[in-house]
Amino acid sequence: MGFESLLGNPRLKENLKLSLASGRLSHCYLISGPTGSGKRTLARLLAAAILCRGAGEKPCLRCRACRKVLAGTHPDVITVDDPEKKTVPVERIRAARAELYIRPNEAEKKILLIPRAQDLGIPGQNALLKVLEEPPGYGVFLLLTDAADKLLPTVRSRSTELELSPLPKDLLIRQLKNDFPQADSEVLSQAAAQSGGFLGAAQALLEAEPDENARAFAACVAQSDPVALLRLLIPMEKWKRDRLIAQLQVFLELLQGALVCQAGLPEPVPGAKEIGARRDGATLLRGVEALKKAIEYAQGNVSPAAVCGYLAYALR
Repeated sequence: MGFESLLGNPRLKENLKLSLASGRLSHCYLISGPTGSGKRTLARLLAAAILCRGAGEKPCLRCRACRKVLAGTHPDVITVDDPEKKTVPVERIRAARAELYIRPNEAEKKILLIPRAQDLGIPGQNALLKVLEEPPGYGVFLLLTDAADKLLPTVRSRSTELELSPLPKDLLIRQLKNDFPQADSEVLSQAAAQSGGFLGAAQALLEAEPDENARAFAACVAQSDPVALLRLLIPMEKWKRDRLIAQLQVFLELLQGALVCQAGLPEPVPGAKEIGARRDGATLLRGVEALKKAIEYAQGNVSPAAVCGYLAYALR
């Protein structure tokens, strides 16, 4: 069975197969790639391969150990995370570090899986570094990150880096057609282009519910309706800063998409084509700059009310 369920990345998969066949495993793998690139899929397959009890190519995906890993129930795979916290607490790293020194329950190896390595923070990375420098012989670390350079050089130097690559367009489109047989070919092509070549990101785009605020914003800008824009922004004054920033990023993508449409390219996001048809390029560029500045203000702790007030004026 092996790593076939991870699309693309043939060289990476071949190198892993050779390492597993020869028994030359790294004690720490740093798996990097943007959201939707397949990091979690690769981590599950690699954990299954390390703990696999089947004969032949690993992971066999049939033995009891493989099935437990894929189901998330193997006692020797410890996931280190706190999804409710923006930064993984250093106490969680210390607790996992202590747990690693307890010998495996069922397997010959024990795996620490850290899904958000970029969110460990400096104290967390330093706490992890202590065990990376002198790990128990049975310990294996799987660190997942959206960018390897967000980790300390000392952590990276003790890791084997596995960087996931974008899929070839024909392979990505073929898989999307299989996953979304009812979707229009142009819609699939747009999702593939917006995803940067990563399957999970393209799937998320195709599964996303329509954003009512984005549609309302597109209508306001296309029709040059400052009153409707004000009505849209007033409720957003009470939003949490993170939610506001995410929504402004969507608005920014709409205006940037409108400029793309004016250049004669396919519509990258729904609503962009209508805006591009109704507003001139100079107006759109001013809007893009205003939204970038608004996002910068929000990230710099300017209140959501003040940010929305600025946008109501700048985009009028």
